[in-house]
This record gives sequence, structure tokens and C-alpha cells, in this order.
Amino acid sequence: MKVGLWALLGVGAVVALRSAQRRNRRMSFLGKTVVITGGSRGLGLVMARQLAREGAKLAICARTQSQLINAEGELRSLGAPVYAHRCDLTNADELRDFFAAVRQEFGHIDVLINNAGIILAGPYANTTDADFHDAMNINFWAAYHATNAVLPDMQARRSGRIVNVASFGGKVSVPHLLPYSTSKFALVGYSEGLRAEVARDGVFVTTICPGLIRTGSPRQAMVRGQHEKEYAWFKIGDSLPGLSASAEYVANEIIEAARYGESERIVSLPAKFAGAVHGLFPGLMTDVLSLINTLLPNPDQSGHNSPLKVGKDLETRVSQNFLTTLTEQAAVANNEM
Repeated sequence: MKVGLWALLGVGAVVALRSAQRRNRRMSFLGKTVVITGGSRGLGLVMARQLAREGAKLAICARTQSQLINAEGELRSLGAPVYAHRCDLTNADELRDFFAAVRQEFGHIDVLINNAGIILAGPYANTTDADFHDAMNINFWAAYHATNAVLPDMQARRSGRIVNVASFGGKVSVPHLLPYSTSKFALVGYSEGLRAEVARDGVFVTTICPGLIRTGSPRQAMVRGQHEKEYAWFKIGDSLPGLSASAEYVANEIIEAARYGESERIVSLPAKFAGAVHGLFPGLMTDVLSLINTLLPNPDQSGHNSPLKVGKDLETRVSQNFLTTLTEQAAVANNEM
């Protein structure tokens, strides 16, 4: 009886301590400078909208000038101070110039959200070395270098938040998305280890692993293999309610995790369930994914010579139907067109 009582008291003490930590770490974004990479469209833009309404000063970057101009105008209309900068984050000089310009515009950086990324759909037999290099360069190395651009100053001030938007694909490797999953696994490992090392300096690193999100982004996906079939399954899967979550919901979850300096947040019930099953029974999950792979399109006979095509050029009646209506609407709403 006494052992049970002491155990109960111990659990209560841990819960109380974590609750106190959460309160103490709470950040108001009012007047804070928040950098969002890939902030001109999709999930990045949705996060920027929500942070604009909380009074943050926003710095966004992207590679496409027209999308930046549209995003900047919209965010300014919400009353937010905005700095928009065309930047290829895989270029070290351009990345360095971007962060220097943000400091000149707003002063120190309070929050970095590493959101920029690319995705390629296609069977492994049709992917190339370049596909893996490209995925690593933007999904991992860009986040790594952006982090190093802000971390020393945050440590010196003993204050800062770094949010790495990884993916459920960084927890469970999904067939036909190997370059993407490989890069996201790297980001998850880096993000988790970095948090352990810099938390003592008052800098909290948060790892975000969302499942499928309805941002409208399939139009921007790169595709190899049987292009139209690959694109169709990817877009439909990314569109179904229940299987995918709205961009607004995911953005809010990310911002709340950043607000309290959480270590990790897995977003959406399917992602949480699959992640839990994989953690307990990795062999079973691999077998299930092997079965799912048999339902996906076969590799193109051209092998590694399969050309790289963009999703928006691969629309068919299969990929444009009532099942993909929500994704079509999201593409218009989130500057993905």
C-alpha cells in the first residue's frame, strides 16, 4: 500500500513539474521576429498568417519571386511587419545574406521555423543519386545551415525557439518516397539530438512530424516513374479527410508546440497511430508497407532514365475529381497555383 502511495505521489510530482515548466516556457509571439523558410506558400504561408494575427514580425523566404510578392502583400494586409526575400537556401551565400538582411530589418531573431522542403514521388528503381542529393540539400542541409545562422545569437541571449518541420516520413519510411523519407529521418535525428545539447542554453528545439497535410502542395511535387499514375495516388492520398489534415489545423499545432518549447509533436491521428505501431512492432509495420507497395504503380521500364516531371503538369481525370476537391481548394487558398 505504501509503495503504491509513494508511486502515486511521484507521478503527481512529475506531472506538476512538467506543468510548471510548460507555463514558464510559454512564449508570446507579439513583437517577436519569426523567420519561416518556404513561407510564401502552402504550410509556411498558413503559419505566417496565424503568426501575423498574433502580432509577430515575419521574415519569409522562397525561390519564386512572384509567390513571395503575393504572400508579402497578403501578410501586410493582416497588419504584420513583413520582410520577404528571394533566396535559394541550398546556396550558402544566399542563405547567409538572407539572415543578415533579416537582422538589419528587425534585429535579433526569436524564432526560426525550418519549413522549406521538396518531395519526390516515384519507385526506388526510377530514382537517381541526384534525387537523394537534392532532397538532402533542401530538407536537411538547408535546415542545418539556417539553424547555425541563428543558434549562436540565441545561445548568447539565452532565448530562442527553433522548429524543424520534419514529417511522419521521418519516423516511418514510406514506399515510393525514399529520397524524402531519408532526408526527413536525418532531420529528425539532428533535431532531437540538438535539443538535448542546447536546452541548457535557453534555446528550445522542437521536432514536428506531421502526417499528410492538405496544403495544395502536390502541384509542386516532383515525380518519376509512371508519372500520371504516381501523381494520382500521391494527390488522392494527400486529399482524403481522415487520412490527411487541413493546413490550418497543422499550422496551429506547430505554433502551439513552438509556443511552449515542446520537444516533439506528431500531428494527426493516423500519423500517431502508425508511429506507435512502428515503435512497438517495426517488423509488422514494414510488412504492412510492403503490402501497400504492391498496390502502388510499378516502376517505369526506363529505370534511372525516367524523366523528372512536376505534379502540376500531370493532371488527369483521375487526379482531378471529387476526391481531390479539398486539395484543389487549398492550392488556390495557399498560393500554390
